[in-house]
Amino acid sequence: MELDAPVLDWLLDSDPALRWQVERDLQGAPPQVWEATRRRVATEGFGAQLLARQDPDGQWAGGAYFPAGFDAASSGPGQPWTATTWSLTTLRDWGLDSSALAGTAELLESNCHWEYDDLPYWGGEVDCCINAFTLANGAWLGIDVSALAGWFAEHRLPDGGWNCEWVDGSVRSSFHSTINVVSGLLSYERTTGTGGEITALRHSGQEYLLERRLQYRRSTGERVGPWTTRLAYPFRWVCTPLRSVDHFRAAALHDGVPPDPRLADAVEVIRSAQRPDGRWLQGEPEPGAVWFEVDAPHGEPSRWLTFHAVRALQWWDGTPRR
Repeated sequence: MELDAPVLDWLLDSDPALRWQVERDLQGAPPQVWEATRRRVATEGFGAQLLARQDPDGQWAGGAYFPAGFDAASSGPGQPWTATTWSLTTLRDWGLDSSALAGTAELLESNCHWEYDDLPYWGGEVDCCINAFTLANGAWLGIDVSALAGWFAEHRLPDGGWNCEWVDGSVRSSFHSTINVVSGLLSYERTTGTGGEITALRHSGQEYLLERRLQYRRSTGERVGPWTTRLAYPFRWVCTPLRSVDHFRAAALHDGVPPDPRLADAVEVIRSAQRPDGRWLQGEPEPGAVWFEVDAPHGEPSRWLTFHAVRALQWWDGTPRR
């Protein structure tokens, strides 16, 4: 798809956390340009603000997945997005150089424990999504999380994917759990250069999603939920169409393969949401407390969604189908 100059200028007029990606992936700027912008993530804008909220003990909000003292019964809808795992994941997604967090991995090893059974932070716990975030963040910060990588082979379900509710007896995979796991595995592969069994695991989970075209029940062909047509940023843990296509784009580029035709329905959801002015509107983000807002309010033009949507469509439209 073509990107109009006014939309590109609008995207470039953004925080360094987004701007460097626009420069690299949409503008085609030379590396010295977007790399210089990327370095600013640590010292300006959203990245600097989030770094400033880190606790002296290495955590954010005093907790691993939830803030210290979090009470789900009285917190209202959603969950807070301020604790350590979410803050690390956000900074990694924004392209922060891990050197800006020198010493954080060691501090978390000493001071941070999961809310589940007080388990050590870098060892993970029982939730597939949490462990996937931890795998990617640990590799990014230079921690040896190979044992956690092996955990996913032991907890893959017979249909090829994962479900965070396996601990309660679930034997059927979840779209949400599986997209989080395959994204975490891909990040681990890209950071460490690992392949082999890890790649095979990722391909298994991706095939689970592709067989269902990212949206449908295999048994009935019905859409599995309203989130299959929702576009919102930040992506969080939900298997929305843009978040999913964004993963499959990255995975295909990593594997050196063209887009899979089974993504077509999800791609069409993305394409059909484009406004006449070439932008995408912010959907309804997952509810819960945040440190600060990073995108437009619900119903307003979203720079983050527009960037991800344009990048996904340019990849889809510009690459021959398999």
